Amino acid sequence: MTQSTQPPHSAPPVPHPAFARVQEARAASLQLRVADWITKFAGSMPFVYIHAVGFAAWMLLVEKSPWPTLTLVVSLEAIFLSTFVMIGQNRQADFQRAKADHDFQEQELELKTNTELTRAIHAMTAELHRRVIDDPDQLRK
Repeated sequence: MTQSTQPPHSAPPVPHPAFARVQEARAASLQLRVADWITKFAGSMPFVYIHAVGFAAWMLLVEKSPWPTLTLVVSLEAIFLSTFVMIGQNRQADFQRAKADHDFQEQELELKTNTELTRAIHAMTAELHRRVIDDPDQLRK
């Protein structure tokens, strides 16, 4: 049995700042919230169950073979669902782009900080070298 490395009452993980910005932008738009809800529901098992029951009932009770109206309805639904899949993919691409931009900025800042620290260490090393090697009498004073 493996044990968790987190304390039992630890705070939930903080989301990536880019994810939080994308989520805020999507939450501000009613049409994007509706699209997100539809996409989430369309990718769930209740969606599958509702459709299986609905299609079976339609085929058995409403229309006789070969179900021309059902075919039309299913085709139209497929068109709209594929659109919602693309909306979901666009949302994911927006998040990935925002995350990449954020990570790039963070890495550039870290590189700049490390470069400055390296220069400071080099200057201190050079000064220490100058005092110890070039002018050892200065240490005795």
